[in-house]
Amino acid sequence: MRHPEDEIYAAQGFGQASGVGAAPALVIIDFVEGFTDPRHFGGGNIADAIAATVPMLAFARDQGWPVAHTRVVYADDGSDGGIFTRKVPALLRLTETSPLSQIVPALAPRPGELVLRKRYASAFFGTDLAGWLAMRRVDTVAVAGCTTSGCVRATAVDSLQHNFRTICLTDCVGDRALAPHEANLFDLGQKYADLLTGEALRAAWLARRGL
Repeated sequence: MRHPEDEIYAAQGFGQASGVGAAPALVIIDFVEGFTDPRHFGGGNIADAIAATVPMLAFARDQGWPVAHTRVVYADDGSDGGIFTRKVPALLRLTETSPLSQIVPALAPRPGELVLRKRYASAFFGTDLAGWLAMRRVDTVAVAGCTTSGCVRATAVDSLQHNFRTICLTDCVGDRALAPHEANLFDLGQKYADLLTGEALRAAWLARRGL
């Protein structure tokens, strides 16, 4: 999708590609039951993004990439809630055992995959994700999940700030409203991440390997 501002960004040197490195990982952000239902935290194109992530996850597993999943999880009594939960008090319903905070069955983690509990937007903030990736010598982080304007964006920005090549999988991320989804994809692509569909990343990786 072309924006009228593209020429301004291009003239200023934005939007360059960081490319796919030699050691990718897939990080799937908050694809839990509560984000599939508009009555709770869902809506928009989140269901479509989950469906597109299924073949991406299968490919990552087949290629032996490290895979990490995140959930937003608060204590049952809300004692670990911070300012984020003052902005969105309903988040406190996402407790360890709540049905809303369980990863959707289609993307259920397998043994050996990291499952992170987080209380804020970024998958890197207050977690050991960066160290876990570094220990596996990852150089490229492909991000799927929701929401594009919130936890996906925060994770992608932090991924870059940890010096990982960062790819935002455009069909594997979703938001409860399409306007912030599209605006944030544009901005991420200009400053923080390469924008690729899951299919394009799979093709780029196979081409890199000469397959």
